[in-house]
Amino acid sequence: MAAKKSVLAQRVNELEEAVTRMFTGEPPAPKAKKRRKAKRKAAPVKKAKKAAKKVAKKAKKAAKKVARKAKRKARR
Repeated sequence: MAAKKSVLAQRVNELEEAVTRMFTGEPPAPKAKKRRKAKRKAAPVKKAKKAAKKVAKKAKKAAKKVARKAKRKARR
């Protein structure tokens, strides 16, 4: 199994090849396609935490609303 080259080493090789091709009159090599990163599926724990936060936020908002109403009523 070949060891993975560093990005820098790969780039050096590409540039060396390009310079060689320039002087030999060969057409430039086709560009390698960029690899897309695989998307990770959201973990169920993360989803549950997010849902819990959402519920907590709604409850807090409702409590604030009730407190505001009570404050307004007390001022009258």
